[in-house]
Order: sequence, then structure tokens, then C-alpha cells
Amino acid sequence: MSNPLKKTMVFLGLAEEGLEDEPVAQAAPERDPAPAAQPAKQPQQAVRPAVAPLRRVTPVRNPAPQAMNEIFTVHPTAYRDAQVIAESFRDGIPVIMNLSRMSDEEAKRLIDFSSGLTLGLNGRIERVTSKVFLLTPEHIEVGSDEPAPEADGSFFVAPSA
Repeated sequence: MSNPLKKTMVFLGLAEEGLEDEPVAQAAPERDPAPAAQPAKQPQQAVRPAVAPLRRVTPVRNPAPQAMNEIFTVHPTAYRDAQVIAESFRDGIPVIMNLSRMSDEEAKRLIDFSSGLTLGLNGRIERVTSKVFLLTPEHIEVGSDEPAPEADGSFFVAPSA
């Protein structure tokens, strides 16, 4: 198997390794100067190389809504704790992040990461206090006695009352 294209196709799963035994079709067949002298040939069928069939893509399904029996609370001390938060949230578990043990710079990075995480997985992020955030998956509804906050403040700066 000296052809790099064939090697690549085998690596990507688009062809099987058995292609190396098949003859390679020439790009420009040689022609005789006197084609009239040759007897009439029967039309040949085009030779198709054996190619592995494409695999069917299965759509990603969101986990079925289930009874909530767990809330994961995390007190991160560094940005590297984001992996634990992401894994729990991806599994459909609501996450409470208490960022009081982090520096402001790392807390902002973790909030940015969490915002992208909730956006990518169709969840929501809500601010509970100045350094506590609630990440809820798509199938979890959060109720509150208080009216919805206005969009005057941001995650980092508390709205002035």
C-alpha cells in the first residue's frame, strides 16, 4: 500500500485495507496509432474500487427528563475545577458554584466557561448571590418568589439598588 491517498482512506475508514491488491487504473491509457486495424471490442464496464459503506450517524439525544434527586455543590479554588463542574452539568445534574474561595480573575474565567457550557447544552445560569451561581440543565425549572431581575447589572457587578 504505497499510495498515500489509499492509506489516508483506510485510516479514515472510507476504504478497506484490501484495496492494495487491486490493480490501479491508469489515468491516460496508451493508444495505438492504427485504431481501425483492431477488431471491435465489446464495451467494458467501468471498474469501481471497493469502498467501505458510510456509517450511519445517530443523532445525539438529550437525556430523558428524570426526577431530580441530586444537586451538585462545588467550591472551586482554581480554574482547573471547571472539568468537574462540566461533567456534572453534562450529566443533567444542577450545579451550585460558590466562587468565594477564588480570585476575581479566575472567578471571571470560570463564569465565562460556565456561561458557554450552559449555552452549548441549552441550560441556564443564574446568579444567586454575588459569588454564588446556579447552573441548571434544560429539563430543570427553577421557581422564585422574587420578581425577575432587570438587565441593569452584569454577573461581575451587582446592580445598584
